[in-house]
Amino acid sequence: MMILRAIVRDYTNSGVPVGSKALAQQLPIHVSSATIRNEMATLESSGLIKKTHSSSGRVPSIKGYRFYVDHLIQPDPVRQNDINLIQSSLGSDFHKIDDIISQSANILSNLTSYTAFTLPPELQESRLSGFRLVPLGKRQVMAILVTDDGNVQNRAFDVPEGITADQLEPVVRLINDQLVGHTLPDVLARLNTDIPVEVSHYVTSPEGFLAIFGDVLRKAAQERFYIGGRLNVLNYSDDQDVDSLKSLYQLLDTNDDLADIIGKPSNQMQVRIGNEITNDVLKNYSLITATYDVDQHGQGMIAILGPTRMQYSRVIGLVDAFREELAKKLLDYYQHYGE
Repeated sequence: MMILRAIVRDYTNSGVPVGSKALAQQLPIHVSSATIRNEMATLESSGLIKKTHSSSGRVPSIKGYRFYVDHLIQPDPVRQNDINLIQSSLGSDFHKIDDIISQSANILSNLTSYTAFTLPPELQESRLSGFRLVPLGKRQVMAILVTDDGNVQNRAFDVPEGITADQLEPVVRLINDQLVGHTLPDVLARLNTDIPVEVSHYVTSPEGFLAIFGDVLRKAAQERFYIGGRLNVLNYSDDQDVDSLKSLYQLLDTNDDLADIIGKPSNQMQVRIGNEITNDVLKNYSLITATYDVDQHGQGMIAILGPTRMQYSRVIGLVDAFREELAKKLLDYYQHYGE
């Protein structure tokens, strides 16, 4: 399998189909061209490599990439200048968790030249820390919701007919008195149980206002993916069909679909290749996902989307190093925020 490893590494680095002469120059031991050709024929008959139409060389198949990742890969050591870049880029004085996570997506995309996704530590434990209304004039109001991890969500809305801004003030006090300190899922649950009854003591028809509050709350509670390097997919997409590219970008703009594709946190780094990704739009891509752990603050995720001809050994090493640095930065932030 030394020859399969050499084919994968050469092709993922160069993008050029690999021939027996090129392999003979790369292998760490001397092997005759005839032996290499025989081994390549065996690999081809096993479905691990395939011939391209434009060259006599061979390229890995999806099955070949899978075997390489599962059995042959040796992650590259991360270069010190990459570590220095990660640390310096994360060294800014960030004021919100989301700023750190957003910057992380940009750093990862720059390091890998692929498209990067980052997700903050899981939000199940995020708690409501405040809610207020700011009058904007002409019956328009801004609803502002803040969580204990520094996330701020807002939405402007027209005050429903039959309700005055003055009537909403005791409702805001009620929400802050009864719901601050509770987790966001708990608050959402109470919007369907006792809170409407409480609000109806102050507002005759509370449905409109509670719908606005619920929308802002759900926006704060939803998984927030940050994307770096959206345009990078154009650099390695073999499919220049406009409709296919449009479908891909629509996917990148849909949080729920991204959540389904990237999945839930796992202690193991995962590599999914081609049809292993649960969306046909990504059948010609590979996705590497990894979890980072921020102690009691939960786990977040980072992911890299690239071609099946991804530089797996380099990217896996970078992702592993990056998640360690990101976890350190977030722990520092939480300690500072806790003070």
